[in-house]
Amino acid sequence: MKIEQIYTGCLAQGAYYIESEGEAAVVDPLREVMPYIERAQKDNAKIKYVFETHFHADFVSGHIDLAKKTGATIVYGPTAQPGFDAYTAKDNEEFKVGKITIRVLHTPGHTMESSCFLLIDEHGKATSLFSGDTLFIGDVGRPDLAQKAAHMTQEQLAELLFDSLRNKVMPLADDIIVYPAHGAGSACGKNMSKETTDTLGHQKETNYALRADMSKAEFVKEVLTGLVAPPAYFPLNVGLNKQGYDSIDDVLKRGTQALSPRAFEAAASGTGALILDTRDPEAFSQAFVPNSINIGIDGQFAPWVGAMIPDVKQELLIVADEGREEEVVTRLARVGYDYCLGYLKGGIQAWINEGFETDSIQRVDVDDLAELVTKKPDVPVFDVRKKSEYDSEHVIGFENAPLDFVNESMNSIPKNKTVYVHCAGGYRSMIFASILRARGYDNLIDVRGGFKALKEAGKLKVSEYVCPSTML
Repeated sequence: MKIEQIYTGCLAQGAYYIESEGEAAVVDPLREVMPYIERAQKDNAKIKYVFETHFHADFVSGHIDLAKKTGATIVYGPTAQPGFDAYTAKDNEEFKVGKITIRVLHTPGHTMESSCFLLIDEHGKATSLFSGDTLFIGDVGRPDLAQKAAHMTQEQLAELLFDSLRNKVMPLADDIIVYPAHGAGSACGKNMSKETTDTLGHQKETNYALRADMSKAEFVKEVLTGLVAPPAYFPLNVGLNKQGYDSIDDVLKRGTQALSPRAFEAAASGTGALILDTRDPEAFSQAFVPNSINIGIDGQFAPWVGAMIPDVKQELLIVADEGREEEVVTRLARVGYDYCLGYLKGGIQAWINEGFETDSIQRVDVDDLAELVTKKPDVPVFDVRKKSEYDSEHVIGFENAPLDFVNESMNSIPKNKTVYVHCAGGYRSMIFASILRARGYDNLIDVRGGFKALKEAGKLKVSEYVCPSTML
């Protein structure tokens, strides 16, 4: 028997490949399915099942493409009603994969169809729990995402989650390995551990939500404390996962069309397409196609695209480092952004060579900012990190304008003054500055290195550290 966690840091997402005696199963696959197919081919195995723990909100699963390419059966837990060919299992129903057995444990709460999959080895011993978004390492799934679909309040869903954990998960043996769908950085939970697996016994000892002496009322209060509005793309991804989507092959073919600078300019002028520049912040700041939005590929790219671009059907034109165009289109497809019209062939240099206009955003080092603020304390500086990060620790005198809620935050930004913005390290502040630049704010200066560099420089007073109760 083999169990392999296939972890994707950008989405903080864990998919799983399981193999026994030439048969394989995949749990919660990502949109691009060839890695799973190639993994099975390496073992000379046939993928028999695709197990889905629930209708995911933060990414588009590869379940449909994987089933079509391999003949595998898609399996959901009870109450799921997918709009495509799939099998809806009963609670405690079992599936054979080689010599092992996969048992469905219906665990509603995060969503109504949420289920865990318990792996039982050939000797009849339960060894592993694929817990989806029901149980994370250090946390549990947030119960506010499925309110509309379930016609229930978040409090009612939290109560269901409490019962699911107490009745289905906690009675399991302490030595069972928990394999969750997400780790630290995901918006599906509040404050997950950086560890991506653990024993159930250790989670019973350390996970606040599994305290043995916890009442249902205490659970509801603690699970709901610190939640903020989820990204706007979440319900749209649920819809794609539930009803279906275009094949990843078609999405890649469409999105990786090379456009000359003139064709790119014509597409930008003749459509409602958004120009998405995926280079690193420093390169972007020096020269970019006017009205471009910068979300760097070398960061939490897909989640920030989802948070900043509310409509997954938004047409996109891509500027990327040479050779990374397919990667960009693939990572966009992971969160349902399937409508790339193509990319700028030759990149920004080709645009410049063609004689087209460019724009830029000024950046300063932390020493220069500290010197300026010391001389003129009223200089407006905005910290665009999440409110939880700001509340935990910030430079005294700097205001919070979270990128997560940029439409509200921009109302705090004066247009008649030079404004400085920073985040933790420089990635998010350039997203913020580029969005406002495209909306007519030409007065923002980005701070290189962000809060980390400001703190290390030690020239400005930082608030006393408070351990965050949530990272949302």
